[in-house]
Amino acid sequence: MPYETPPRNRARIIHFPDDRDPPGWRRPVLALGNFDGVHRGHARIMEHVRRRADEQGATAAALTFDPHPSRVIRPDKAPPLLMTGPQKLAALAEAGMDGIAVVRFTPELSRWAPETFVHTVLVEWLRVAEVWVGANFLFGHDRAGNFSLLRSLGARYGFRAEKIDPVRYRDFVVSSTRVRRLVAEGRVDEAGSLLGHHYALEGTVTRGDGRGRSIGYPTANLETKNALFPPNGVYATAVVIDGDIHASVTNVGVRPTFGGAPGGPVVESHLFDVDRDLYGLEVRVSFIQRLREERSFPDRDALRAQIARDCDEARGLFRRISL
Repeated sequence: MPYETPPRNRARIIHFPDDRDPPGWRRPVLALGNFDGVHRGHARIMEHVRRRADEQGATAAALTFDPHPSRVIRPDKAPPLLMTGPQKLAALAEAGMDGIAVVRFTPELSRWAPETFVHTVLVEWLRVAEVWVGANFLFGHDRAGNFSLLRSLGARYGFRAEKIDPVRYRDFVVSSTRVRRLVAEGRVDEAGSLLGHHYALEGTVTRGDGRGRSIGYPTANLETKNALFPPNGVYATAVVIDGDIHASVTNVGVRPTFGGAPGGPVVESHLFDVDRDLYGLEVRVSFIQRLREERSFPDRDALRAQIARDCDEARGLFRRISL
């Protein structure tokens, strides 16, 4: 199914090949890529696209793929993604794009030669004026298309092609692969630095078993479609509800003190100074810093005392940083 437009997304979203007649975009300046995570490197591309579009009175647009090409070409090797489809669309819109084109990536399309993709999608469908990519962007069958080919095809078909050099943050080149590794290692603060925003899971608050409330620390249990969880442990987090940010601590894990949780890790957040019914609400849990690993406690009192220490540590962190 095509991505649905997230509520906070104001960009016009079109799909290929569903929308054969795209809207009246004015000679679009296009950011082209997968954009998983919409990190600092992606943001740099969007900045250039937005500026060039404003200079020309053109439409600033992004083109991405659904599903991620790796899920079609090598599903056994496909990495867990940093964002769901709706999260990515919202982030692209928030980066300043007027429109977003989503190409349905199929086995047939994966066999297209690079020129077929350029002529069919960029030229005939979108009628682009400029295309901006990251330095390492590859496209077409067997990833045979590189920037040099894109530029030569642009010269043939009448559009400009430009690339953005890799973006570095401190000692690291920013990439989705590096961010995934940091999240998977629990280094969510470093991942956030490369992303330019906190790593987040989004979903719906569902009913749990009430154990948190029974020991004085009620939790909001998250049901999410995100694929990549930080490793089991306790994290200082911020929970966003209807645009309001609430400081919190979040446990990712299997609740070993209570015999384990069937079916994989549970994400449960205790919001500071919040006393309201959250069931059924859509929330975003942003991971700021890992506090400790998950472990089993001998009884409820020991667990309660540790949660109190976790909350104190998180509050201390929040006094030093801005949410």
